[in-house]
Amino acid sequence: MASHSSGRNGRRPRGGSRRRGDHNRPRHQNAPLRAPAKKSLLQRIMDLFTGGGKPAARPVSVQPSHTRGNGSQAQPAQRISRKPEAVEVTTPRLYVGNLSFDATESDLFELFNGVGAVQNAEVVTYRHNQRSKGFAFVQMNTVDEAKRAVEELHDKEFLGRKLVVSGAKSSEHHSVE
Repeated sequence: MASHSSGRNGRRPRGGSRRRGDHNRPRHQNAPLRAPAKKSLLQRIMDLFTGGGKPAARPVSVQPSHTRGNGSQAQPAQRISRKPEAVEVTTPRLYVGNLSFDATESDLFELFNGVGAVQNAEVVTYRHNQRSKGFAFVQMNTVDEAKRAVEELHDKEFLGRKLVVSGAKSSEHHSVE
């Protein structure tokens, strides 16, 4: 005589538990501990570049001087200022540094025209977005006017910043882009 089952055909219902015993306990508590899976070649190469899942050593950084989210004021970062290189004025061409990014060539032309006759004023900008690099060159008519401009305008406040005005280095000292 054939044995008869209760309509299940020997299968477990979908989503049912394979274990006997406590059905209220989550599966992972009964699972045996497994050895970590072996990493593939690609994972090992990625670990080489990313540090292998280990936390990278972070350099100590200076806190920014803005207000933090908790309302406490952070200490201002100590900014190391470097003395600008004093270049003697031997030509009518002047270097103008620490220039506001909002300054235009016409602003410089007007400022330096108060000291002497200006031939040309050129704000140096990035090629890709035309944003100022923060310095410029001004060409005066004579060397005497250039010297007077350095005396009068060096360390003068202009558009919120103190200008650095000195003689421009000759073209043999710097390379052309």
